[in-house]
Amino acid sequence: MILLEINNRIIEETLSLKFDGASNGTKPEAVDVTFADFDGVLYHISNPNGDKTKVMVSISLKFYKELQEHGADELLKKIYGQFLTSVEPGYNLSLLYDLDNLPHDKNEVIHQAGMLKRNCFASVFEKYFSFQEAGKDGEERAVIHYRDDESMYVEAKKDRVTVVFSTVFKDDDDVIIGKVFMQEFKEGRRASHTAPQVLFSHREPPKELEATDAAVGDNIGYITFVLDPRHTNGKARDNTINLIHTFRDYLHYHIKCSKAYIHTRMRAKTSEFLKVLNRARPDAEKKEMKTISGRTFLR
Repeated sequence: MILLEINNRIIEETLSLKFDGASNGTKPEAVDVTFADFDGVLYHISNPNGDKTKVMVSISLKFYKELQEHGADELLKKIYGQFLTSVEPGYNLSLLYDLDNLPHDKNEVIHQAGMLKRNCFASVFEKYFSFQEAGKDGEERAVIHYRDDESMYVEAKKDRVTVVFSTVFKDDDDVIIGKVFMQEFKEGRRASHTAPQVLFSHREPPKELEATDAAVGDNIGYITFVLDPRHTNGKARDNTINLIHTFRDYLHYHIKCSKAYIHTRMRAKTSEFLKVLNRARPDAEKKEMKTISGRTFLR
């Protein structure tokens, strides 16, 4: 299976181009790019006030206020520090880079800029992983409405952190293929004892969410990850966050790829059947005809 990139390549390539041009003494050019990412995220790269020596990267997340409740501002300030600037109208966070004063570790700066969405998401995981590491129990469950009709729930216990994704399957076929994928995740735990436990429930929410307003329906699915301390400790948590925050997109991406593959095979098989039918068509029988003069011919 293909793992989706956790960084945004457009941001990294744009900043790399600008930083390299500034290093080589090339005259800076204007930039104004707006583009989208998974989960309704919107980015904007521009020159504030038309100053070509300044590059601003802004991000808009519909659920950013919920992330703020779990320390997003503090975590982002720690990561981006001096690059944080006044927020562009219509966005939730902005970074500003001065091409006349490039950072020494520009490759790392560019990489972190490309990880902007991931780092916003990371705040809620960092918080609850720390709760588990400290042995805290009974903390209020985090609820992040990362899409209009889908949510993520994070809860910490003394011995584990439970992450539940609710997702909506648009077609009945998606439910069937999704169940196949979930079965593969369950089987994966048998192959690797270090893999987290994965549970899947259809229509009804898991027991952890019985007393909540979790959605119920034929096209609703819930995927539960039970993360042990080996997944949430200081050394492993970055990789865990990288993988788990893109899980919903990862699942639906592969469902769509599977459907496209199945349709391709069906079209190929249909084409083969048509060729067989065309070859099996009987030739019309030739009849012997006579002209007025008595000559015969085949028609």
